[in-house]
Amino acid sequence: MNGNEQLSIAYERFLHYSGDAKLILLHPESRLRSLILAGLLADKNVAAFYYALDVDDINLRNFLPGIVGGLSRQHVTFGRQMNLLSAHLLADPNKHLDTILRTFIAELAEMADGQFWLVLDEFDRADLADDVQRFVERLSQLAPERCKIVLNGRTLPRMPWLSMIADKRALILRDGQIVREDIYRNRNAEGASLKVLSLGPGYIFLDDYLIDSWEGHLPRLLLFFAMDRPEVTRNQICKTFWPKLHIDQAVNVFHVTKRRLHKALGMDVLTHDGAYYRIARDKPFYFDAFEFVEALLACRYGDPVDPFELWQRVAKLYRGPFLQGHSDQWILERREAYQKAYVEALENIADIWEARASYELALHTLTRAIDTDFTRDEIHFKLLKLYLRLGRRAEAVAHFRELERWAKSKKTPLSGQIRQLYGDITA
Repeated sequence: MNGNEQLSIAYERFLHYSGDAKLILLHPESRLRSLILAGLLADKNVAAFYYALDVDDINLRNFLPGIVGGLSRQHVTFGRQMNLLSAHLLADPNKHLDTILRTFIAELAEMADGQFWLVLDEFDRADLADDVQRFVERLSQLAPERCKIVLNGRTLPRMPWLSMIADKRALILRDGQIVREDIYRNRNAEGASLKVLSLGPGYIFLDDYLIDSWEGHLPRLLLFFAMDRPEVTRNQICKTFWPKLHIDQAVNVFHVTKRRLHKALGMDVLTHDGAYYRIARDKPFYFDAFEFVEALLACRYGDPVDPFELWQRVAKLYRGPFLQGHSDQWILERREAYQKAYVEALENIADIWEARASYELALHTLTRAIDTDFTRDEIHFKLLKLYLRLGRRAEAVAHFRELERWAKSKKTPLSGQIRQLYGDITA
């Protein structure tokens, strides 16, 4: 196969897989990443808007006028709303991030009628820009569904890729292939003495002994936070854990917390490498979120001999909500993502049980999914349909009434599909 054929296949796979996510990262080790990007920009069948980060884009304050100016040269109306924001908002964008994000997203909504691509090239120039990375992370969550964001650079951005992938919000591609294993280049070790379990209350074992002496909860949470991303900056840690403290005070508390973490584990597990902190590469460990996401990707994009077994593995790894019992904002964001993936696993397991005519097991699995997330219309529809199939109309009516009361309390209309099915149940 020659180079042009390789590129053509890689580009077609890029387009195919990109339909499943809003944020697509071209892995820094991709040999074809720049060529794939060039192909996207030259493709007359797609609408793509391009911005290469400048050397001065070292913070959000500099990045915003740069990207607004760059996109306004490609779309005549872009920037109209951003330029109306008052100067004091743009002078301190981190303080007014929600307002700026809403305005920027409103601009994106007017970019094109159908699906379009926002390409951010040279993204490694934002390596130390915590606020730019956070802006793009939140943009990937809030931007219109028809907007696809592509990141290209020489380094792996410091975002929570595990939960973003679990949420079906992000994918990492290497030369047209999905990166499904060893996502942070810090592979889980099967026989590791350090085991970190985040799905559930959050347990940490060393040589099979539960560590329960932490001198407070922060050292323990610091370990989970560091494992969640490829690497973190000290400022990122301080802004997350002690946002109300002056940076000098926060740094002092951080160093105390870090020493307590090392004391509890009896080793320096969190190391400093230049501007970044990361889990020590010479310390073998097991982190359940890695296995959870890898199994999830194998289910979604692999070709397993027994998909039922793999989906069950995903469900089994979910021992409960991410760091159950804690309510920090970063924890709540991860919790929602992993919960969605768990419900996805249960839904697939129920579908397989139903295909095998194991209707009671399918019913039980759908009930577990609804108990986990009551907001999913499609799962309620499947449950009601299964009740009807089994002739259990009274239970179907009772469940519909419960759903109807919930929808009324949330001021959320029930789908026409569910109401039509209810008509069939009561006919």
